[in-house]
This record gives sequence, C-alpha cells and structure tokens, in this order.
Amino acid sequence: MISIPEFYRGKNVLITGATGFMGKVLLEKLLRSCPNTKAVYVLVRPKAGQKPKERVAEMMSCKLFDRLRDEQPDCAQKVIAISSELTQPELDMSKEDQDTLIDCIDIVFHCAATVRFNESLRDAMQLNVIATRQLIYLAQKMKKLEVFIHVSTAYANCNRKQIEEMVYPPPVDPKKLIESLAWMDDSLVNNITPKLIGDRPNTYTYTKALAEYVVQQEGSKLNIAIVRPSIVGASWKEPFPGWIDNFNGPSGLFIAAGKGILRTMRASNNAVADLIPVDVVVNTTLAAAWYSGVNRYSRPRNILVYNCTTGGTNPFHWGEVEYHVISTFKRNPLEQAFRRPNVNLTSNHLLYHYWIAVSHKAPAFLYDVYLRITGRSPRMMKTITRLHRAMMLLEYFTSNSWVWNNENTNMLMSQLSPEDKKVFNFDVRQLHWAEYMENYCMGTKKYVLNEEMSGLPAARKHLNKLRNIRYGFNTILVVLIWRVFIARSQMARNIWYFVVSMCFKFLSYFRASSTMRY
Repeated sequence: MISIPEFYRGKNVLITGATGFMGKVLLEKLLRSCPNTKAVYVLVRPKAGQKPKERVAEMMSCKLFDRLRDEQPDCAQKVIAISSELTQPELDMSKEDQDTLIDCIDIVFHCAATVRFNESLRDAMQLNVIATRQLIYLAQKMKKLEVFIHVSTAYANCNRKQIEEMVYPPPVDPKKLIESLAWMDDSLVNNITPKLIGDRPNTYTYTKALAEYVVQQEGSKLNIAIVRPSIVGASWKEPFPGWIDNFNGPSGLFIAAGKGILRTMRASNNAVADLIPVDVVVNTTLAAAWYSGVNRYSRPRNILVYNCTTGGTNPFHWGEVEYHVISTFKRNPLEQAFRRPNVNLTSNHLLYHYWIAVSHKAPAFLYDVYLRITGRSPRMMKTITRLHRAMMLLEYFTSNSWVWNNENTNMLMSQLSPEDKKVFNFDVRQLHWAEYMENYCMGTKKYVLNEEMSGLPAARKHLNKLRNIRYGFNTILVVLIWRVFIARSQMARNIWYFVVSMCFKFLSYFRASSTMRY
C-alpha cells in the first residue's frame, strides 16, 4: 500500500471543529506531515465580530503552529475558511461554498461537537446529532469523496463495561427524538432528560451514541470510519510535548490541584484513568482515513470503528495521576498558589464530604473574610463552587473503569509501514506515564496559564512561604487544643508534661552529644 503522506498527496480535505483543541492539532499534523495535501477547507462560524478567515489566521498564529510555519512558511495559503454554522439548517453555508465542497472534497474529518457534559439535551442534540446528519447529507453529494471520518468518544457506550469496536443500537430512535424536540418547550425537554439518558451520566455521551447510529444509518452508502478517543489530554510528542490550550476535562482539575485549591475529589485510586494524548488520537485518525481510503474497493463497505484508548494496553490509574500531578507541581509550582499542592482521592461518601468541608469550604470562607476585611471583593467561595460543579461532572469517569476492545486499532497499526509508524505513531505501549504527566502539567502552566519558566524561583519561594505558614498554623492549633484538654483533664496534663519532659531530655542529650570531645 502507498504511504500515508502519499495518500494525502493532491487531496482536498474538509475539517469541522478545526478551531477546537483536537481540530487544531489535526490541521497542524496534516499540513506538516503530509505537505503535498492540496488544500484544507475548514468550517468556521463568525464569532465576536471576527470573520471566519480572521479566526483561522489568528488560530494559525499561535504557538501550536510554530514548527509548521518554520518548515512551511506558506502553509496558511492551503487553509481555506468556509463560513458555516453547524447548528443552522443546511449548515448555514452559502450555495457557492456548498458547490465548491461538493466538487472538490476527497476526505472529510468531522471533529466538531459540544463536549460540555452539562449541555442541555436540545443543544447537545443540535450539534452532536442534527449537525452530523446534515454533514452526512452534504457528504453524499460530494463527487470525489473517498472517506468520511467521524470522531466520536470511547464513552458513547459507557453504560456498558465491555465496549467492542462496533456501532451499538441506540437508546432511542434519533429521528423520533429530533421530531419530538421540535415541538417540546425547553422546560419539558429538561424534565424528560434524566429519563431519556437513563444510565448514561450526561447528554454528551448520550448524543454521541445517537450520532454514531445516525452516521451508520444515513451514511450507509459512504466509506466511513469512526474514531473513539477516551479522555483526550495534552500532546505526547507532537508538535511538542505537553501542548494543551484549555481547561476542559482533567486539565482544569490539574491546574486547581497545582494552585492548591483542589484538595479532595471523589475518585477510585484503582480506577483506570484512560487518558489519551491528542497527537495519538490525531495520528490514529489520519491513519484510519488512509486505510479506509486505500482499501475502499477491496473490502466490504462496513463501518470500521477504532477504540482509541490506553487502559487495555498501558493502564494508568487515578491514584497514579494524583501522585504525578502533585509531585510535578511541588517541583515546578504554579505562580501565586493558594495553598501547597495536596490532593486526597476517596470513594467514601462521608470522608469526601468531611474533606470538602475542612479542606475546601472552610479555607475558602476564611480567605473571603480576609478579603472583605482588607476591602477587596470575595471570590474564593465562588471559585470553590465552580470547582465542585466540575468535579461532579467528572466523578462518574474517575470512579469507574471500562474495558475497550482494540482489535481494529491494533490491526491498523500493523498495516503501517516502518516509516509511517515513526511519523504517525499511535502505539501507546511506548507511552511513559511519569514523563507524560510531567509534560502535561508543565503544559498547563506554560500554554494555558501562560506562565514563564523564569518565574519558577519566585513560585518556589512562595510555596515555601505557604509551607511555613501551614506549619506555624498547625503548631498553634495543636497547642491550643492541648491547652484546652490540659485545663480540663488530669490525664491530659500528665501526657502533656511527659511529652514536654521527653523533648527537653532529648534536646539536652543532643546538646551534650554535640559538645563531647574525644
């Protein structure tokens, strides 16, 4: 078979969600590693007064594209912005743009989705299901289309513990649900949402499951593959280690832990943390399109599903995540930390609420009191409230484990040439978690918080100051507690005097030993 770069030679590619986290990395990798790609069309909506072309130009000026700009200074000329709003009828695309795409597109990567776990069912259906169906309709008209790649999620079927590489029957007929949503008001939709999603944790996983079925049914005449990544995290290697540009998913929790705000979380230490680096997902996606495109005439036209996960081949657990995050941020602290990093994971309901009260709410309340006294606006309780909402949304995924079948993904890897395996590496068996987690944490510091490494000495000094404050506070607290008991109990007094006398004896012995001469 031809190589992956050769497959993309002269091809016109369409990407949805190109301004999102994964979409950006996909665009960068495609242009850099497949330099003979003819053009990449990206569907972008106008936003905040910016035209699609301006948004794309701004996006491509960010650090993610530095390496690409160095290697291919004219790369931006290949990227063509198409004004489109996926939630609108016919994707809110002009007739001229539709005709252009119909005439020239060879490959479609559908990455656009709402990844908000607390999205309303109506909005999640609109972007994750209805928009997908509309894009399928457009793809069916494309005269040169070779392959359509739909990016789903490994948690689309999280109501199952064993997940195969197949499209499962939907919990409800998507067409009937779409028709019903058309006449329901928002209050009715919100009321029936818990009943509809059933044993799934949120509307995101529910609608992604429906979207897979829509792709299978509506795109039955197309050459389609589905890529299911698990929890997409910072880059492993490309374009450089640790690239991350958002607070979504675990990234926000890592930052909260590094700042010393997150002190406890409901999670199972032994549950598998199925993190997957974004560049691994992108390489899998590009390889999946290559394989389906090259073999489109020699294999049955059934949908290939790729579970892009790490738990089955290179498992990593939430207890290990906590250890590496805290140790990294203690060595390389974030600036202006609220407290020293320290997180306690627990699956015990009572312990969790105890730590929430003692480690989250009490310090936040006291800090807000201090801010009020000093004439400043209180903010820490609001921050804690937002943090708790984020923790609740992720609790389902940090407390459970799943088993994903990876046969198709392993098969895809075996089809790559030695050179393609190097350039488009998605072998997670090679992933060293300790190194990856350190790069991930440092990526949140450098690329999300925009903190310079030159500020590390000051950040370490601040962390030492917080440590001394903590030791001093704990010492005073212990003394006060003991004094209360001493005033009320003879036994407590005896214990207190015994401990104090032992300390004095030890100090006397130490001083005598240090002054001895032989």
